[in-house]
Amino acid sequence: MRRSRRFTKRAARGINQETYVHERPDLGLMMMGSPADPAPSLAVADGRIVEMDGRRVEQFDLVDRFIAEYAIDVERAPQVMAMDSLALARALVDINVSRQELTALFSAATPAKVVEVVAHLNVVEMMMALQKMRQRRTPANQAHVTNWKEHPALLAADAAEAALRGFAEEETTVRVARNAPLNALTLLVGSQTGRPGVLTQCAVEEALSLRLAMKGLTSYAETLSVYGTVSSFLDGDDTPWSKGLLAAAYASRGVKIRFTSGTGSEALMGYAEGKSMLYLETRCLMMVKGAGSQGVQNGSISCIALPESLPGGVRGVLAENLIAAALGLEVASGNDALASHSDIRKTAKLMLQLLPGTDFITSGYSSIPKHDNLFGGGNFEAEDFDDWLVIQRDMQVDGGMEPVSEDAVLAVRERAAQAMQVVYREFDFPPITDSEVEAAVTADSSDDVPDRDLAADLAAADAFLDGPRTAVDVIRTLARNGFEDIAERVLHMQRERISGDYLQTSAIIDPHFHVVSAVNDANDYQGPGTGYRLQGSRWQRLCDLPQARPPEALLGDDGDNGGLVLDEVGSAEPGGEDEVVIALGPAFGTTLGRTLAGLSHADVLRALMAGVEDEGLTARVVKIYHSADCAAIGFEAARVSGSGIGVGLQSRGTTVIQRRGLAPLNNVELFPQAPNLTLESYRAIGRNAARYARGVSTRPVPVKIDNTARLRLIVHTTLMHNREIEAIRTEGVERRPVALQVAFR
Repeated sequence: MRRSRRFTKRAARGINQETYVHERPDLGLMMMGSPADPAPSLAVADGRIVEMDGRRVEQFDLVDRFIAEYAIDVERAPQVMAMDSLALARALVDINVSRQELTALFSAATPAKVVEVVAHLNVVEMMMALQKMRQRRTPANQAHVTNWKEHPALLAADAAEAALRGFAEEETTVRVARNAPLNALTLLVGSQTGRPGVLTQCAVEEALSLRLAMKGLTSYAETLSVYGTVSSFLDGDDTPWSKGLLAAAYASRGVKIRFTSGTGSEALMGYAEGKSMLYLETRCLMMVKGAGSQGVQNGSISCIALPESLPGGVRGVLAENLIAAALGLEVASGNDALASHSDIRKTAKLMLQLLPGTDFITSGYSSIPKHDNLFGGGNFEAEDFDDWLVIQRDMQVDGGMEPVSEDAVLAVRERAAQAMQVVYREFDFPPITDSEVEAAVTADSSDDVPDRDLAADLAAADAFLDGPRTAVDVIRTLARNGFEDIAERVLHMQRERISGDYLQTSAIIDPHFHVVSAVNDANDYQGPGTGYRLQGSRWQRLCDLPQARPPEALLGDDGDNGGLVLDEVGSAEPGGEDEVVIALGPAFGTTLGRTLAGLSHADVLRALMAGVEDEGLTARVVKIYHSADCAAIGFEAARVSGSGIGVGLQSRGTTVIQRRGLAPLNNVELFPQAPNLTLESYRAIGRNAARYARGVSTRPVPVKIDNTARLRLIVHTTLMHNREIEAIRTEGVERRPVALQVAFR
């Protein structure tokens, strides 16, 4: 069968390895507007909701009952339900309507009403609204820290590096469930080594998670899942009430709690009941609010590939983030699970949360390589750190990450691994050797660290969990063994547990142990000039990439021209017919000595002259001082050439062959990509110029095209051209070429 080679080639790209399906409402495969979605409705009698979204109270399922009893402001609800949904949608993007006003309105709407309002917004409008509705003024980020071998030294080192890079929260999990106590312990110590105040969690079964919290090893949890249909709840032996009780159990022990929900889970479990994904997710979010949780991890999370298979899937994910924020919830947006094979598609989805900002831009940036991420891979990983930092700098957007130097990272990784080595030794755990510490400091992944005796580690984990030791014993051990600073930070985290200040909505702890939340750092965005602005010292910090240098450092003292000597011998006059004139730019061989390709000016000029001489002609060299433009330089070369053929050569290596009588921008051959020109290229240019002078037909010089050269060298080009401009002489100099005597030392 006949095939287009371009279509065949594109078929192998990552974007086409993914699944795309048409909508099927009966299977729950529809992002918004399923025929089975109810229309908004509400009836209130004696202060209680007796009808909601088309169902009478006697028809309510468990989810309806919970939402009606705990999630809706009944007193205000009739007023809000009577409001025009389009007017409410416009209020979301109206800078004159405050976040507080809108949160009160959305707290009095039914799930169907909320969906109807948000459905009026396109993606840009949702982003505008999310910027206003985010709870905390200052965005932050959360990291995943795991490794396949569950190696304690590596886990501690990675936790320390993630904290140093600015992550406000860190989450780990387990490959083997029994290892949870050691992983939680290691994350606690490692994170506090990198930066004071980082909140940590270990994502495990809830009873075990509570036990870890009671030992002081974790400070938050977000694994309390809720679902939009009763059947999905019952499949997991849960109800909205049991989730609410569990949230209270965490909070009573000083542990910050977020629920987890996300578009597509009900369809994936087979219990969507024909409803759209966004409608079911809105029910989830209202249950989260009703249960008293201060926040939610949402944005489809691990189900992301399912909504992305459908039309409007990514828009729907943004809609659920916006709805969560509008309900007054902290949002850890689901940019953690792998969303696509396509870098373009992944980044496009990220921008919907990064640009407006969420409380946590990712609900778990993989701060380790993808294959070490026990959460199932990451949308963005350690390999992408530099990309993320540059995007922040490009757009003046705070994505919660900071530039760090390699030396600082190595130092903090080493200290964290050594701290864990001491704790393991004092607790009589299987020892962490010096060689393990050293491997963890420089490792890329668990492939670079030794295997451990897993059975022995698990036995130690069991003994630690069942024994009397707590975070207090860890603090004492660190303090006794030269890690007083880390001990003090871990102790401070226990004090925070007792005070409970960070149980407030959208709370993080800064490096000075100040709690920053929606209470004392409320988002006050209401249009240009308001809200969080990345500026001042924070902006300068994000600008200061390790790879960024002063412009002058890119060129340095580039006067080394390879031994070229150019002596001026007066004005250049036309010569004989057997010559080709080579005209040089103003800075050639003086303030500049090399081309963009790194070739010395001596070698380049020698190659050009040799090419002319190969054809039996003479090369005469002149210099142009009144212009730095390549076309003008070539034009002047041809004008004073006895043969009428000249070569123009800028200092950066850009070259043109010109004939007298042609307009400056009309030429015989142009060689604009100086980085791709070799000495062989320049010799061939000289030969061709001589052949044109002789009137011999010749093929143009073949040159390589490199579309990445501009990306790599445009700043160098700019700086070199500035040097060329600075060398221009205007006063007291005729607009004529200057004759040169050339020597090579």
